[in-house]
Amino acid sequence: MPKRIQPLSELQVKKARPREKDFKLADGGGLYLLVTPSGGKLWRCDYRYNNKRRTLAFGAYPSITLADARQRRDDAKKLVANGVDPGDVKKARKAAIVAETENSFEVVAREWHTKFSATWSPSHSETTLRRLQSDVFPVIGPSPIAEIKPPQVLAMLRRIESRGALETAHRIRTICGQVFRYAVATGRAERDCTADLKGALPPYKKGHLAAITDPKEVAPLLRDIDGYQGSFVVKCAMQLAPLVFVRPGELRQAEWAEIDLDAAEWNIPAERMKMKVAHLVPLSIQAVAILRELEAVTGRSRYVFPCHRSFARPMSNNAINAALRRLGFDKDTMTGHGFRAMARTILDEVLQIRPDYIEHQLAHAVRDPNGRSYNRTAHLSERKKMMQLWSDYLDGLKAGAKVIPIRVKSE
Repeated sequence: MPKRIQPLSELQVKKARPREKDFKLADGGGLYLLVTPSGGKLWRCDYRYNNKRRTLAFGAYPSITLADARQRRDDAKKLVANGVDPGDVKKARKAAIVAETENSFEVVAREWHTKFSATWSPSHSETTLRRLQSDVFPVIGPSPIAEIKPPQVLAMLRRIESRGALETAHRIRTICGQVFRYAVATGRAERDCTADLKGALPPYKKGHLAAITDPKEVAPLLRDIDGYQGSFVVKCAMQLAPLVFVRPGELRQAEWAEIDLDAAEWNIPAERMKMKVAHLVPLSIQAVAILRELEAVTGRSRYVFPCHRSFARPMSNNAINAALRRLGFDKDTMTGHGFRAMARTILDEVLQIRPDYIEHQLAHAVRDPNGRSYNRTAHLSERKKMMQLWSDYLDGLKAGAKVIPIRVKSE
């Protein structure tokens, strides 16, 4: 007759000391405490299933008490009695926990951000991640993405709205929608629950960046720029900005290696463009003249418009706006980005240039009748003529030419 095992006491478990080798303190029913030479006290339980001896690990003492270990042993014995392997149950539970952790909103969102941020501008990538970290992850980050419901997302968005950041709330709803759709595409969610939140937030009307588009007001602006008494590099940047009407970041980060003054072309590589498509800017005679004069000053720098403190860095992103303020144009009147709106409006409504030529030169997503994106050299001849016509027109305004009023288009 097998020897009856005396159950352990809490004091025995507590006072068990390590030896040179592992040893066991049995409690009965297959449960025992495994004491390791390093001092670990690990609960183990042996059982038989399908005539095979198997072992379960219940955790370490004192995190798992003697009473806890006995309860887990009894639960395992019930499973065996019902024809279920408790080892399989434990593996399934562990897999479910791992799946929830690996498929939490934060994990999926960070994976999405890593995958797509290479196609974004650095500033957009940084802003998107910062918004997630500040407003989203603390609230729904740990939740399994497949279990998040619209009310949870809406509650988070309303917290953002309540601090007066309605635009940010709308932007974060858009970001979350992109994350959910990525989760759907990768098999970790059934649907984008943010689709149910349409109309749940008050509408936000985005204001346009300030720009001078009336030819009568453009003329004094250009004359003031020509008379600017500050940095010569910033002055040249302001003079060139209306002639090329690229985005401010594309202008200030321009590199001499991209510019061919003899061919009168500026080739901006895809990685510096918002749409990640290489862009060609035809340079008018006036634009080339500004760049040749500037080349004598910054030609040894990598950048056309280097920072005044170091030629190794481009001009500050606020340099042009700050110069416009010094000239008396406040932020509600004119911005560095406003030169794009100026060109777009006057080229269309005064000079009556074909809209697709203008949109292509603005590096917007222009497509042909078959839905394909135009390449960077599309309509190059026509765009060269347009850019020269535009520069000549601005020269005429500065010289006091008669201003043609903007046409009012019929609805």
